[in-house]
Amino acid sequence: MSTLAKAKGFKKSRAGTYLSIGTTAFGALSVIKQARKARTENDTLQLIDAVVSAAAIATGVAILLRELKRLGDDDVLLG
Repeated sequence: MSTLAKAKGFKKSRAGTYLSIGTTAFGALSVIKQARKARTENDTLQLIDAVVSAAAIATGVAILLRELKRLGDDDVLLG
């Protein structure tokens, strides 16, 4: 099995999905920092950017959680 095939298999695995959720949540820290800075500087455009980024992160996490649920549904031992 090639390294690329292993990487694709890991991405579709339970551990890979958890890692993706963690990475996405870590990105939320940057967005929070950006929003705080925008509020203190009264920068409406940066605040809008932070809100849109937060919505993208929330959507990404929701998609990953759905994938995690699908992985669980496929597991014979879980249900």
